[in-house]
Amino acid sequence: MARDARLVRDPHQKEIVRLFSAFDGSKNRRQIFDDFLVMTACMLSNLGDPVHYEEREKRYMQHANQYKPQELEIFSKMIAEIVCGLDDRPDQDFLGEMYMALDFGSAAAGQFFTPYSVCQCMAAISSDFEKLNFQIADKGFIGVMDPACGAGALLVAFANECRRQNINPQTQCLFVAQDIDFTVGCMCYIAMSYMGLAGYVVIGDTLCNPNTTYDSRGLLPVDNDSRIWYTPMFMTRDIWVGRRIAAGMDLMLSGCRKETAAVPAEGPLQSLPETVTVTPPVVISPEPKKSVEAEETAYADNGFGQLSFF
Repeated sequence: MARDARLVRDPHQKEIVRLFSAFDGSKNRRQIFDDFLVMTACMLSNLGDPVHYEEREKRYMQHANQYKPQELEIFSKMIAEIVCGLDDRPDQDFLGEMYMALDFGSAAAGQFFTPYSVCQCMAAISSDFEKLNFQIADKGFIGVMDPACGAGALLVAFANECRRQNINPQTQCLFVAQDIDFTVGCMCYIAMSYMGLAGYVVIGDTLCNPNTTYDSRGLLPVDNDSRIWYTPMFMTRDIWVGRRIAAGMDLMLSGCRKETAAVPAEGPLQSLPETVTVTPPVVISPEPKKSVEAEETAYADNGFGQLSFF
């Protein structure tokens, strides 16, 4: 464990690695780390998401029941180290760096996280903040998506760059992430949650099953198979609750307008229709098998590389 602690730089990462040795040895450290991530993600989700509460509470207990009470206390200490680490130095990929340093990544699956220093550079030089500020002034917030988020380093770097550009990432940015790997998706979700970012993480293949939303602003995602993990900030902060309510009302009103336009008025007053047409979902990550021309058109407004803005 002493050698492993030398593989990570942050003192809070080192303490988490040291805490691995406090378990009884019946499980390897990769399994312990994976269980820890799932349990932490479930705990954060249940702070503000009533829809998925029972399912994620059950998942939490399935993992927690494999550990002794004193081992669950160790998990609490590990959470405290993450919080303190991000509080001391928010400009880092806390979990992703540790994940790769301890060789937890799947090289066979081509899983190599972009170093955080590269993510910082990408966020700084490839984002048109003048344009983004204009969009915020016009519409209140911007949406940013990483379709292959990994542990969330690029979104974290973008959030920190927003602060340097006098943009409040907690109230003026909606963060959307997607990854096919559930474990790394949990890391991204935990990082976004503890940094107080509003948004959600989608678990699934971006190419075969891209994230879709009912509205064009990404506030009302389609979640037919419980694959979406909403951050506590997105579910509990008044400004985001209000934006979701407004988006839902806009959908209802647009549906009502379509119905009333199709029915001739019979008098001075026309009642609202009993059925409301729901706007089809909007794809906010690239559809599979598009032509090159269609893909270029879809991304003509951003040109920001891996990050897409909506």
